[in-house]
Amino acid sequence: MTVTALNAATGTTASSASAKTSLSDLDQGDFLKLMLAQMQQQDPFNPTDQTEMLAQMAQFSSLAGTTEMADTLKTISAKLDTLVSAEAATGEALASLTARLAASTAAEPA
Repeated sequence: MTVTALNAATGTTASSASAKTSLSDLDQGDFLKLMLAQMQQQDPFNPTDQTEMLAQMAQFSSLAGTTEMADTLKTISAKLDTLVSAEAATGEALASLTARLAASTAAEPA
């Protein structure tokens, strides 16, 4: 199968296909386009095994889930970093207030 046939089968243009420069840029839509092109180009007398197609779909689904989980974990990590920074700032402010209160209490005549 040539790239030209793939582009004709999927309806993509050369400029849109070249915009994705690495495998990490591919998404679920690209996977489905490739699977559709594979199904259209297969030999009707010797079709691709259904278990092989299901395995490919399961692998992609697993990858998509892992990617989504990684994005969620990055979001949680960023929020935890913000929380830790706020906690540190609160601790510093509390220490400063405590020091000022102790200094003002010590400076008062008895």
